[in-house]
Amino acid sequence: MATNKAQGWTAQAAALRGEMGAVMAALTAPGAPFETTMVVHHGHSVPAFARAPASLPALFAHFCAEHADAEFLVDGDLRLTFGETYAAARALARVLVARHAVRPGDRVGIAAANSPAWVVAFMAVVVAGGCATLLNRWWTEGELRDAIALAECALVLADEARAGRLADGGAKVLTFAHTHPAAAFAGWGEADVATALPQPGAEDLATLLFTSGSSGRPRGAVSDHRAVVQAVMNFLAQAAMVLSIASRQGRPAPTRQIALVNVPLFHVTGLVPLLLQSFVMGRALVFLPQWDAREAMRLIAAERVTYFVGVPLMSHEIAIHPERAAFDLSSCAYFAAGGAARPAEHVGAIRQALPHAFALNGYGLTETNATGANNFNEACLAHPDSVGAASAPLVELAILGEDGGRLPEGQVGEIAIRSVCTIREYWRDPAATRAAFTADGFLRTGDVGQLDAAGFLTITGRAKDIIVRGGENISCLEVELVLMAHPAVAEAAVFAVPDARMGEVPLAVWHPRPGAEAPDEAELRAYLATRLAAFKLPAAFVRAHDPLPRLGSHKIDRQAVRLCYAATADTPRQQGENQPARRSDPR
Repeated sequence: MATNKAQGWTAQAAALRGEMGAVMAALTAPGAPFETTMVVHHGHSVPAFARAPASLPALFAHFCAEHADAEFLVDGDLRLTFGETYAAARALARVLVARHAVRPGDRVGIAAANSPAWVVAFMAVVVAGGCATLLNRWWTEGELRDAIALAECALVLADEARAGRLADGGAKVLTFAHTHPAAAFAGWGEADVATALPQPGAEDLATLLFTSGSSGRPRGAVSDHRAVVQAVMNFLAQAAMVLSIASRQGRPAPTRQIALVNVPLFHVTGLVPLLLQSFVMGRALVFLPQWDAREAMRLIAAERVTYFVGVPLMSHEIAIHPERAAFDLSSCAYFAAGGAARPAEHVGAIRQALPHAFALNGYGLTETNATGANNFNEACLAHPDSVGAASAPLVELAILGEDGGRLPEGQVGEIAIRSVCTIREYWRDPAATRAAFTADGFLRTGDVGQLDAAGFLTITGRAKDIIVRGGENISCLEVELVLMAHPAVAEAAVFAVPDARMGEVPLAVWHPRPGAEAPDEAELRAYLATRLAAFKLPAAFVRAHDPLPRLGSHKIDRQAVRLCYAATADTPRQQGENQPARRSDPR
């Protein structure tokens, strides 16, 4: 029976792929809503949407007017329409220009938990012409200061919890509250309604998001307005394609699209496909202050949420929750995963627990504004281990060999992505920018995978020393460097070990300095906790009594360390330590 069912999904997936191609061809034809043209990006001609807004302020203006009276932001008793949100953002943008000297291209940091006030602050920064510099709200004081210095922020907008970490941090800090926008920014001054606001162009700076590079320090991934807007429109084109096919199959789209906000808006998944796409769709956003599966189900049922996206563990926790049947989740037809690889068994578990809904897989990076590949509906059920095909119509995928040449289907190599949606540069790091792009304009992702004959991408590994823990990227080198700064630690190696809930977590193997009194795990954990965000802390520390193995280059051989020590460590579930996990800290 299981074999017949799998064969059925495979047949439906093949039919779906053909239908998707036909629908997308119609959507992108000359004169159609998603008509494409060619533009030059990183020196190469790539497709772009001909009718897309030129900038984020233009996108906000057009779609907030189109959906002016529709409910947009829902946070407990606070409810704002698109029109009210846009008016608040314009008013705040005038204050930023007139009272706080924000000028086009200025990097303006935002350090805060999710809320409608965060959305208004983000909109105001880009409407004022600034480059919205999104800071990880879980970072320590030192991590925040380093990022602000890297981006050369003169101004940071922070909630009270983050503002306390930024005293004397080298930038002016404006503090806001998570309340109605009319009160959230009180005390920042006023500006005349005649205050002129800039009109950014497609190639002006729009956003700066941080990545955990394998170099051991975050890099600032900078996008211009065209890259961000085109990414938003590409997600919209994909959504239009899926909804069109669903309608033909007798599953008409709901009259009102509503999504749950349960991932950080400072990450690319929360920013582009969730927040920014919602402007274009007229989709309402319901805020979940901190991750709790039961509360998520309550909000889905109460607000009739139609779309859910989160790191894989979130939708899986809903699927297996013992109280799932107590809530009416029938409105939510799609459970998407972003930020980390989704285990194949999650797809089946969601379908079994929620037979009306589909699990969606996707793949993208901060550097690609979340665009890359998508696996939808029956195709996802048939190939749950794949992240899908290139996100039409803008994205092209390639698999590169060690010499940088393109490999044929079925061969494993580094995944590369070419599209108008990729970043312009790493801020103030031309060497890293050059290394990230091939001569023909493909972005090297650092991930390893293969493409099959149908163009479906399967990720098989990671070339960079990066751990993806529940959607948060962790640089192995960064953790190693901090650990080795401890006076009793001579050397250390950090690598990923599997975790049933978080996908993977860091394990630290360390060797003490000769003659030093070896610290216990509690001391090492406390030492790191003052210097690294909680999600970066190793799940376990393993003391090596012998020096760590090294390569011919004298670098520590992480692979050899992993083989020697990974099996000796308890998992974090056994230890009960370093559990993350309330994904949104209390405000």
